[in-house]
Amino acid sequence: MAKEYIRPVPVTWWLKKRSYTLFIVRELTCLFVGGYAVFLLVLVSRARSAGDFAQFFESLRSPVSVVLHLIALAMVIFHTVTWLNVTPKAIVVWRGEQRVPGVLIAGGHYVMWFAASAIVAWIALG
Repeated sequence: MAKEYIRPVPVTWWLKKRSYTLFIVRELTCLFVGGYAVFLLVLVSRARSAGDFAQFFESLRSPVSVVLHLIALAMVIFHTVTWLNVTPKAIVVWRGEQRVPGVLIAGGHYVMWFAASAIVAWIALG
């Protein structure tokens, strides 16, 4: 039997092209965003009484918490923008015999993202 050839791939393969690097960074932001969401859910679940919630809310004003939230915001925005830019490749829509342009697909997703963000901001800010 012939031995199967396995091409060696260096650990830094993703640093060779900018598109590969952006892909890996997006995937890493996904892990951070998911971990941050679980972290916030655990914190909110521990705030069962009004006093616990007030203490939790005050802890969010610390400089460390503000920096953590700003980092999380940057990662969420990066992850969202890169994912929405890829949607025309992930979602192929046909209208009859013609393919719907990718700009319309991504644009529709951006509109829905901004609309959902506006609704959340309207609810949060009262």
